[in-house]
Amino acid sequence: MTIVPKILPNIQKDLLILEKNLQKMVSAKHPILYAAAEHLFSAGGKRIRPTIILLIAFATTKTSNILPEHKRLAEITEIIHTASLVHDDVIDECATRRGVNTVHNTFSTKVAVLAGDFLFAQSSWYLANLNNLEVVKAISKVITDFAEGEVRQSLTCFDADISMDNYIEKSFYKTASLIASSCKAAAILSETSPNIQNQFYLYGKHLGLAFQIVDDILDIIGSQVSLGKPAGSDLKNGNLTAPLIFALQENSALYTFIEREFEQNNDIAKTIEIIKNSNSIQKSYDLAQEHIQASIQAVNKINNNLAQESLSHISNYVIKRLN
Repeated sequence: MTIVPKILPNIQKDLLILEKNLQKMVSAKHPILYAAAEHLFSAGGKRIRPTIILLIAFATTKTSNILPEHKRLAEITEIIHTASLVHDDVIDECATRRGVNTVHNTFSTKVAVLAGDFLFAQSSWYLANLNNLEVVKAISKVITDFAEGEVRQSLTCFDADISMDNYIEKSFYKTASLIASSCKAAAILSETSPNIQNQFYLYGKHLGLAFQIVDDILDIIGSQVSLGKPAGSDLKNGNLTAPLIFALQENSALYTFIEREFEQNNDIAKTIEIIKNSNSIQKSYDLAQEHIQASIQAVNKINNNLAQESLSHISNYVIKRLN
């Protein structure tokens, strides 16, 4: 499901082509890898990252013609994002994603790891073929950031002393880095000035952080149907997020649950109830809203009405996922 019809019909056709191209780009010679890749992309998704890239491309190219390189960048970004989800699901032992069985659950952990590696390799090959060193530098850094984010997350697993700064930093590596760098890369391909490129980077960074915070709120208040995976997954995996960090400031009883790693019956259910009855959801929402406002401020510094209008719609969409 895409969010384009409500934002900018000009890129709707390009997004439909992107859907077809994704499966062509990841066709592997080995039938198991091909089946795993096909399984991933048939599950769909919001395609928010390619949508943003195409919107920036449409707004910044001199003739409002989206370049073939922009379209390929949008595809590369979605492949990288999907590869990261495959590895995430293996690490988190997640059974479902987007409402369907995860790759390691459908095939095996070995196939899932190989499928993720294969997608990262494919994206790197297509990235190199853009023949733009600045774009290659910007996007290849993202893959390093993913690994950094996973390492940081594993080091703070069930760590009740995690600070909000650590949480934001980890969220940058795991989510915001890809959005920020792909926004900048789209602006590089449009041959905009370094200052404009930097503003697009800041837009993507703050949008990505808001997106992750909203995701973490939904993990507490959402249903399995709306999430596409079980609610409370972060708690179960020891991934302590904004709602829990804020709730710890109000209710020290949560420390007991974290110390025993939510192993007793109803520990997760009790924790979710405490979080919902505290001010932590509102505080997390306010934090997400701060980053949304920062993303809008960044794009408003660019003298481009089309970019301001379309990207503000994206920012509002991200926060409205909670409504």
